[in-house]
Amino acid sequence: MERRKTKKIMVGNVPVGGDAPIAVQSMCNTDTRDIAATLGQMERLRHAGCKIVRVAVVDKEAAFAIGKLAEKAEMPIVADIHFDWKLAIEAAAAGAAKIRINPGNIGDDDRVNEVVRACRSRNIPIRIGVNGGSLEKGVLEKYGVSARGLVESAKSHIFILEKFDFDDICISVKASSVALTVDSYRLLSKEVDYPLHLGVTEAGTVRIGRLKSAIGIGGLLLDGIGDTIRVSLTEDPVCEVETAYDILHSIGMSENVPQLVSCPSCGRTMIDLIHIAKEVEERLSGIKKPIKVAVMGCVVNGPGEAREADIGMAGGKEQGILFKKGEIVKKVPMDKIVDELILMAQEI
Repeated sequence: MERRKTKKIMVGNVPVGGDAPIAVQSMCNTDTRDIAATLGQMERLRHAGCKIVRVAVVDKEAAFAIGKLAEKAEMPIVADIHFDWKLAIEAAAAGAAKIRINPGNIGDDDRVNEVVRACRSRNIPIRIGVNGGSLEKGVLEKYGVSARGLVESAKSHIFILEKFDFDDICISVKASSVALTVDSYRLLSKEVDYPLHLGVTEAGTVRIGRLKSAIGIGGLLLDGIGDTIRVSLTEDPVCEVETAYDILHSIGMSENVPQLVSCPSCGRTMIDLIHIAKEVEERLSGIKKPIKVAVMGCVVNGPGEAREADIGMAGGKEQGILFKKGEIVKKVPMDKIVDELILMAQEI
């Protein structure tokens, strides 16, 4: 798929936009002032693959804490700020790699200019974060909660920053409605060339939140829209990162990760296909290759239906078959077939 061309910004040492890979991020749910707890969660997020992490800045103590966090964290930190322009300046001075604040909500032009100066002097980008649930009164009166409303809100904030010759900007236009989120990003992508931060806000608990995020974020990425993503779940933030990678993986945008395809099973299946597919998936997790591996329930349709896979297996009562690109390689006893398939994956 061809990605939309956007301006590239740098969040610490992580590029966002342009030709950079999609950057996965999350947000700590710890008290930012609790350095030990926040660093512990950051390390778990980093280990899961998180590239950028955001923290809530609720007061001066939290802003100053960013300095201690930045000293030890191994990824850039975004300061999440609402309304208080002084906290934005303090967070920037402390070591934040990006500021999330809406310039229209922090007061007059002098205050905005002070924040811009603090960010420009340190090469810190600003994310404009518009949410469907917190649109300005004037926007609501004119457009209601609509895609045009979210986009016009974002553009009004962009205008304020551009007025001070600041264009180191990233934008999000999120809603809890998948349809509204997708419509808003599609509209915005036609009107600005700034990098876009994707997400379905307040997506919910894991079961429905993953689905809403996959549909919304995945659909936009398939349109070529989006430069960084955050999955919002009422769950451990590590789950957000894992879900983000699952989305990227499912649409073929993850690098050096095997892709598993498996059939849903039917009355012809004579093996424990569910167990075998799960075992193959788990054992493939240690292989860093962009290969497609198929696990099929029977030899009747297996090789043909999975012809696009690099390698695969199809089960039988006592023996199964291994194949490459739809061509049968050999027959294997079922108790050995997973080992043989993984060996093929390692050698390919």
